[in-house]
Amino acid sequence: MRILFIGDVVGKTGRTAITDRLPGLIRDWKLDLVVVNGENAAGGFGITEAIYQDFIDAGADAVTLGNHAWNQKEALVFIERAPRLIRPLNFPKRTPGRGAALVEAKNGARALVINAMGRIFMEPLNDPFRAIDRELEACPLHEAADAIIVDFHGEASSEKQAMGHFCDGRVSLVVGTHTHIPTADHQILSGGTAYMTDAGMTGDYDSVIGMQKEEPLQRFLSGIPSARFEPAFGPATLSGVAIETDDKTGLATRIAPVRLGGRLEQTAPSFWT
Repeated sequence: MRILFIGDVVGKTGRTAITDRLPGLIRDWKLDLVVVNGENAAGGFGITEAIYQDFIDAGADAVTLGNHAWNQKEALVFIERAPRLIRPLNFPKRTPGRGAALVEAKNGARALVINAMGRIFMEPLNDPFRAIDRELEACPLHEAADAIIVDFHGEASSEKQAMGHFCDGRVSLVVGTHTHIPTADHQILSGGTAYMTDAGMTGDYDSVIGMQKEEPLQRFLSGIPSARFEPAFGPATLSGVAIETDDKTGLATRIAPVRLGGRLEQTAPSFWT
């Protein structure tokens, strides 16, 4: 399978990058599965039903979330009728929505998409390792799913790396989100799982993690908030990671970073272009 994971979409400029670029990437790269992290898509905080639908219409097969899942209150309601919108698995049991979904890929394959949130420097949620372990026991790779993608939304690189090794050999890809900075450690782990500590953001990198620079600078310099954070509005870089999996095992055979448009150095998977 050919799989593209796209990192945190920030604001309007990030959304535009998805709607403008994703249909062409699906066509040109013959993608089988696309997963988009959309937790910063609505003004930098949360997601709306209209935005979720725009991503699905552009070709996303699943949309994951994170710590800003409920910043747009409508998400608490519409997530129940959005089967491909996935919030962190380790929220409490009564939280609306789902933390994992078995979706049909474009080639008819079964793909399990899991979203979980780290606990270091984050909200004190349930143990993500145990939560993911239960999902993998219930839906094993190659037996019940042809591919498994884990979006691990966390602050600490150590916790993300630990999750990668914890899942190694049992999932196709573990990719980190949340810090909005693409890391240079994309690799295939010893057990065959593709891994990247952070996919980066799909947003304007002439910013402070996607936000206009002035207010974050003001807060760092004075310690005093003076206004709300607003997404930067320059051209976005579509950031993420591309992998190819073995149809017989569901494990990864190739991995490459993706950075298209905007300010960052451009890179795309040479094995597809």
